[in-house]
Amino acid sequence: MHNELRHWQKRMKRKPSITDRLSKDLQVRMNRIIPEKVHAVITTTIKQMVRGVLFGSTIALPKKIKSSSLASIDEQVRKKIDFYKKAGAAEGGVTGAGGILLGLADFPILLGLKIKMLFDIASLYGHDVNDYKERLYILHIFQIAFSSQQHRRLVFEQMENWDAKSHTLPKDINEFDWRNFQQEYRDYIDLAKLAQLVPGIGAVVGVVVNYRLIEKLGVTAMNAYRMRMYGEW
Repeated sequence: MHNELRHWQKRMKRKPSITDRLSKDLQVRMNRIIPEKVHAVITTTIKQMVRGVLFGSTIALPKKIKSSSLASIDEQVRKKIDFYKKAGAAEGGVTGAGGILLGLADFPILLGLKIKMLFDIASLYGHDVNDYKERLYILHIFQIAFSSQQHRRLVFEQMENWDAKSHTLPKDINEFDWRNFQQEYRDYIDLAKLAQLVPGIGAVVGVVVNYRLIEKLGVTAMNAYRMRMYGEW
């Protein structure tokens, strides 16, 4: 487990490769072409969706769980991730087969599944998701899973020694950098999710993409909470 965690931490901290930088430059140029009014609408939409799911009452919050064995916790977490991967794949297949209208509905449904999984994982590692700071940590996990390497390194720095650094975070969720959040998330998944809207292949793409996105988020969450546990023990 320690080796797996160290390997993951090195990946989070590594400098962007040439491919990473070229990809990010291309995304920046494309975003410059999009009118500011469009960015504002997208930012507001994603902000309201994420804030509604993460800080609202739309999800039944799991109870904080304590276990003496990290191996036991990891096993329970893997089962949770497997459950959500299958649920996300099934949802992606249905919405992908339903054309553009159902394909567009996939975004909020998948977002809800991802956040619910993160709540469950946090609780299994013994954290109280009723705590505002724990929900901010979940938001940080979400970012490092679905961001460019350049942005991922910056967010990861904020997550190290979280208990100390969390005191410096904004107390008002409106102060969070939603613009950067939505751009990074959108840039990361746009290409794959657009393919889900293509007739004939949408269902297959939806199954595969959702499965992999949830798997990536689950593994990221596991290591993010392991990092805190090793620091606390």
